[in-house]
Amino acid sequence: METLKITTQPVIETDRFDLRPVRASDRGLIELYASDPRVAMNTVSIPHPLPPGVIEAYVSRALKDVRTEDVWVMDGLKAGGSEVMGVISLVKLDRDQSEVGYWVAPAFWNTHLASEAVQALVDANPLGNSTMFASVFRDNPASAKVLTNAGFRYLGIAETYCLARETCVPTWTYSYKL
Repeated sequence: METLKITTQPVIETDRFDLRPVRASDRGLIELYASDPRVAMNTVSIPHPLPPGVIEAYVSRALKDVRTEDVWVMDGLKAGGSEVMGVISLVKLDRDQSEVGYWVAPAFWNTHLASEAVQALVDANPLGNSTMFASVFRDNPASAKVLTNAGFRYLGIAETYCLARETCVPTWTYSYKL
């Protein structure tokens, strides 16, 4: 008989917002923001237009006890902000490594929210990783700056398929040794 490990996610606090685990009640705002083509076009996994049920399935996966990705919401309520301003996640890889992914709702762009969220996640290192990786589309230099500001080091170029663009997109890949 195999024993399954149930993973719990901590709340990671910053001065402006909390990174907290996704709740079922977040679905509406996540769907609203994820359906914006400006968000979808800068992610690998959000299709555009957004088909019915995609965000519901995403939230359901994030709420499972046994999962391969831990998802946090950027919750700004404590500072008078929105309950959902964006999402950040860690996809679990082997050998104590993970991949960081994030997006911020357009209303909060150019507020350093992504930079603070990535830095908070790196500092907390909730999965006890030895290395974190991240990739950004090469036509999104602001996202690359988020990573370099947090101490990520450039590894090289690659490409990945983007659902919203329906094509492979050139990327820059970064790593952070913890």
